[in-house]
Amino acid sequence: MPLAESRVAIIGGGPAGLMAAEVLSQAGVAVDLYDAMPSVGRKFLLAGVGGMNITHSEPFEPFVERYRERAPNLRPLLEAFGPEALREWIHGLGIDTFVGSSGRVFPSDMKAAPLLRAWLRRLRDAGVHIHTRHRWLGWNADGSLALRAPEGDVRVSADAVLLALGGGSWARLGSDGSWVSLLQGRGIDVAPLRPANCGFEVAGWSQHLQEKFAGAPLKTVSLGLPGGPSRKGEFVVTACGIEGSLVYALSAEIRQAIERDGRATVALDLLPDHSREKIIRALAKPRGSQSMAKHLKRQLGLDGVKAGLLRELTDGETFQHPEALATAIKALPIILLRPRPLDEAISSAGGVPFEALDEGLMLRQSPGVFCAGEMLDWEAPTGGYLLTACFASGRAAAKGMLRWLRP
Repeated sequence: MPLAESRVAIIGGGPAGLMAAEVLSQAGVAVDLYDAMPSVGRKFLLAGVGGMNITHSEPFEPFVERYRERAPNLRPLLEAFGPEALREWIHGLGIDTFVGSSGRVFPSDMKAAPLLRAWLRRLRDAGVHIHTRHRWLGWNADGSLALRAPEGDVRVSADAVLLALGGGSWARLGSDGSWVSLLQGRGIDVAPLRPANCGFEVAGWSQHLQEKFAGAPLKTVSLGLPGGPSRKGEFVVTACGIEGSLVYALSAEIRQAIERDGRATVALDLLPDHSREKIIRALAKPRGSQSMAKHLKRQLGLDGVKAGLLRELTDGETFQHPEALATAIKALPIILLRPRPLDEAISSAGGVPFEALDEGLMLRQSPGVFCAGEMLDWEAPTGGYLLTACFASGRAAAKGMLRWLRP
């Protein structure tokens, strides 16, 4: 069948699905894109609130390693469409980008909406038909797609299908993970969806800490797991645990430790720019009639939520000995029991394993059905890595579909 006579269906209007629609329509394929929500790109837009971090500028090798055990699977996709190619693509939409002080890449106006509007104009001009409020229900007995639309149930036949349904976080935006049972019903293995880039719960903070410091940020601290490197940054104390960028960066390791051992202990360094010896010398200075709280603030600048956590996680005896207190300040143990619920997570781990797909991201057990985006079994930290892989996988799946459709 000539490509011009082919018709494909894309289920999911996030970055992966929209990128696939662009590649396919440019090749002359008729594209119908279906999304359950009233408009496409909803999670993409929410991710842009406060600054649209589209990708990262770090060198390619460390960039790829951010994808952990799935780096070998994602490498060829990112080599074909990586951070630089993504920036050039954005520039082609008439939107400039810049590199922030952290190496993260942003659109010049820091917003997602103008980028999405320009992109949708391009797609409609290319003939892509976007159908909103169409929820995918699976397959009919004849192999056609079953969808529920406002006017009733719809049957869709296509020469190839791309599933780009997202993961399991932020269900209110469409990524509810309901597709898992649909694929499992066809005998396709799916790794359980788990929270990624998420907060974690402790056994329980004291009422005093909850009331006084829930929501307070800890800035210029470092966090690490035993035997692993520590990362410097900031995070937030919540009413039930901890969350924030520094916690998200370690979330995969923390989650794996909890799955393995039932709990994870992270070491918090309250003063990463001070050596333990320097802290001991400061604490050993005479404090006269000053309270220990004032002594800590005067000598080390430790107050607020940092001092609150130090009191929460150590006993009174520790405060009587400068060496012991310095050890606690440099490695305050926080025991984490479980991640926060999946729907609160920024992203999800788990999904369709790459082993179930061929090199064109087609399901080996369902010829003509392709998968892309966050519904694949990979995870990455925040910082533009999530979006970059979604774009790259959408493009790779579209290329695979074109190879499948060609005579």
